[in-house]
Amino acid sequence: MELSEIKSETIIEPFRIRSVEPIRFTTMTERKQLLKNAGYNPFLLKAKDVLIDLLTDSGTGAMSSAQWSGIIASDESYAGSESFYRFETAVQDITGFKHVIPTHQGRAAENILFTTIAKKADVIPNNTHFDTTRAHVEHNEAEALDLVIDEGREPQTIHPFKGNMNIEKLEKTIQEKGSENIPVIMLTTTNNSGGGQPVSMENVKQVSKVAKKHGIPFFIDACRFAENSWFIKTREKEYADKTPLEIAKEMFSYADGCTMSAKKDGMSNIGGFLALNDDSLAKKCRSLTILTEGFPTYGGMAGYDMEAVAVGLYEALDEGYLRYRIRSTAYLGDKLIEAGISIVRPTGGHAVYIDAKKMLPHIPALQYPAWSLTNALYLVGGIRGVEIGSVMFGLQPDGSEKASNMELVRLAIPRRVYTQSHVDYLAEVVIHTYEQSEQLKGYKIISDPSVLRHFSAELAPL
Repeated sequence: MELSEIKSETIIEPFRIRSVEPIRFTTMTERKQLLKNAGYNPFLLKAKDVLIDLLTDSGTGAMSSAQWSGIIASDESYAGSESFYRFETAVQDITGFKHVIPTHQGRAAENILFTTIAKKADVIPNNTHFDTTRAHVEHNEAEALDLVIDEGREPQTIHPFKGNMNIEKLEKTIQEKGSENIPVIMLTTTNNSGGGQPVSMENVKQVSKVAKKHGIPFFIDACRFAENSWFIKTREKEYADKTPLEIAKEMFSYADGCTMSAKKDGMSNIGGFLALNDDSLAKKCRSLTILTEGFPTYGGMAGYDMEAVAVGLYEALDEGYLRYRIRSTAYLGDKLIEAGISIVRPTGGHAVYIDAKKMLPHIPALQYPAWSLTNALYLVGGIRGVEIGSVMFGLQPDGSEKASNMELVRLAIPRRVYTQSHVDYLAEVVIHTYEQSEQLKGYKIISDPSVLRHFSAELAPL
């Protein structure tokens, strides 16, 4: 009799832990006062007062020994450093784009792009703009138009690619607005505001075809390009035998450029870039980079940041890592579904999104049910998530307020930081809060800025 290999269902992290950071436990009494002191805004809590921090997966991951080795060997020259050229080579190899402009993070790339190309009355279609993308579009007095497929607005609907853009609506928008008033078509992969849902390769091709037909540049918001590549590999049968790197290269080949926050699938704590093929546009963008970020061969990043990204972009495409990353997120989603909790399905790549509208039907949208649930998770178990609902997206450019299509609480999982036992505890906290959901009350806004108000608004419970 020969021994057989085990087929384990246990999620094993594809790394060993060599350095640890202590986390602080607080009591519920302490957390009540801490939340009050923070104006009932989780963004304003001190990190030391959070047990498990799922506010964002942006820049919060753990870097590898290979990345730290690159950091030590970095070149910090102001202009033309070797670290930039290693960074540039990695970006060009994966994306295929000719020009690479480093920025300190993704929103800086958005700012440079939209300040350069967008003007008043322009329209910029996307599957779904995320908060900073929308803010930069609107800051330049253009309209940020969301054209995700209908399934992407339905949390319980099962669809393999709920991040897809509605091609029919895209064509209709171009006909109504005129291609001359659409400086770029964007596609966010994966679709963060819609539950971390992926975009199919077929949809990328379709968007590219429409863009080329009308002579409109096509850019990808590539923050989570590696996770999107994994979903294509596992959900589009013709890509099952392709590597994530091969899939990523093909995905980028259909576009004219991309914006990137390297704090996500760059596996770095800071950094980003704008990459594109158009020589004239690149020249204009580099001029603005010098004004707002720094010299074009560092663009707001230290040499060691560029080294970390150059390594991290490839690590994010590793099949073992991606299998663990996507499965561990689904593990949390499965536990919540088993408990009867409504989440965006199927589970996305970087986060689990709880449907607060369904969990808290007694709280009206403009009393911010997702915000209420976010605060409750902190009070109950020291968990910090983020609201993606009417606080984040309700304030309109004219100052009016409109209920968001969905009221979601995003639990964004930092890369290579938490273990399965952390996730088990997290599930317990969410389930315990769900069992008390009828006791939750709405909130009102006491003060808020006119742009990206969720970052610094102060609220009070009703």
